Amino acid sequence: MINGVLWRLRTGAPWRDLPERYGPWQTVYERFVRWEADGTWARLLEQAQVRDDSVGAVEWTVSVDSTISRAHQHAAGARKKGRRRGTNWKIRHVRRLARRWAGPVAG
Repeated sequence: MINGVLWRLRTGAPWRDLPERYGPWQTVYERFVRWEADGTWARLLEQAQVRDDSVGAVEWTVSVDSTISRAHQHAAGARKKGRRRGTNWKIRHVRRLARRWAGPVAG
């Protein structure tokens, strides 16, 4: 069953595409979730890192990236096209129409 989990993690395929030789995908998935919840995967990773680090097989490199990403205007709360919601626009629209109907103001 562990091989099924490792196959899925290596390939990135959906759980439903798990080959039959690993057993029912639901069973493999349930075991994966249970091991994630109880910390088994974290302990395995820690043991592998400690073992590999003790023999010098791990190169600990830190990389800091200062890239700035700008959000698209739609992500920044820009007005959406289509019907407006709320009452303020209705009030402004009626006032605009009233000014138009009133004609030029004599001065």
